[in-house]
Amino acid sequence: MVSEDPYLRGQFQDRYKITNDPAMRRVDRTVIGADYGSCSYTTRDQADQLAELLILNEDMLLLDVGSGAGWPGIYLAEKTGCSVVLLDPTEEGMVIAAERSATDGVAAAAVVALGDALPFRDGVFDAATSSDVFC
Repeated sequence: MVSEDPYLRGQFQDRYKITNDPAMRRVDRTVIGADYGSCSYTTRDQADQLAELLILNEDMLLLDVGSGAGWPGIYLAEKTGCSVVLLDPTEEGMVIAAERSATDGVAAAAVVALGDALPFRDGVFDAATSSDVFC
């Protein structure tokens, strides 16, 4: 995981320290349209488009790779009723995502793992998303 690289680990720790800062939340609400304190630049409108394109519904299981603090996976689950598995290589991100999903009343599993070594069987998920991970 990221913890194996002290420099990267430090960068993620610093980023997640400001996730719940009120100023960060205001910036996110203004720019993105949601206040997850996220590391993603996916806007709320783009997340709504993802829900439509993936035809997400309550019978589906979504995988959000590189979910960080839970955006947009938690939002998509809340909006569509789908179940979601949040995956990120950072423990800090998964702790924040788990707290947010509980606060929002969304059943979400938070898994610490790398996107290139998924710890799941083939065919488990109905859809997958990833925002600002491959750039």
